[in-house]
Amino acid sequence: MTKDALLEIDALRATVAGKEILKGLNLTIGAGEVHAIMGPNGSGKSTLANALMGNPRYTVTGGEVRFQGQPLAGMPPDARARVGLFLAFQYPVAVPGVTVVNFLRQAVNAVRGEEVPIREFREELFVKMDLLKVDRDFARRYLNDGFSGGEKKRAEMLQLAMLKPSMAVLDETDSGLDIDALRTVADGVNELMNDDMGLLLITHYQRLLNYIKPQFVHVLIDGRIVRSGGPELAEELESTGYDTIEAEASAV
Repeated sequence: MTKDALLEIDALRATVAGKEILKGLNLTIGAGEVHAIMGPNGSGKSTLANALMGNPRYTVTGGEVRFQGQPLAGMPPDARARVGLFLAFQYPVAVPGVTVVNFLRQAVNAVRGEEVPIREFREELFVKMDLLKVDRDFARRYLNDGFSGGEKKRAEMLQLAMLKPSMAVLDETDSGLDIDALRTVADGVNELMNDDMGLLLITHYQRLLNYIKPQFVHVLIDGRIVRSGGPELAEELESTGYDTIEAEASAV
């Protein structure tokens, strides 16, 4: 295991419905680091997120993923959550009939492996809601049912705050958000980021990175990371697009 590495991805290959999407992806993320993966549509960004969390629709066919030195192969999604992995979805699913507070309590109990007393849970929940500037009435609503895009993403930030993962993967969290909602969600992520947590931002556009500043930016093309750099790489992509990098990758 690389010193201080939380997540190590070595030559990862994955297929969806029999089609190979990831073709030997390598990436290492350490504690306290913010990494961004950018790439055009169809490059494999969401496949990476789902493969990391063990979504059964995505088949890992080669390579290895280690989290805190532990191989994740064969580990179901709930077990990955319990060891400290978290995924915020591009399109969170509505769960009518299940309130946000009840969903969060069950999730917290499952991840911590014990029944958290109701009073203790509510006190912690209210602290996190205040930190993220979420109205307390939000907790009584059904999860994502009738939520705006911004509300869905704020609900996921509340999950992130309560579950306290060691590694968070945000899959196109900026998708469908207007500028005010984007800023609100980004503020929440920045409040929750700490020196013990790794963060992987998966995004198509640079605008999210105006508010959440990564130390490392990677370009994903055709299932492989073809270029890595600092925040300036995201600015370059914003001005030039992906065409030049795609042409370079194809030539190689």
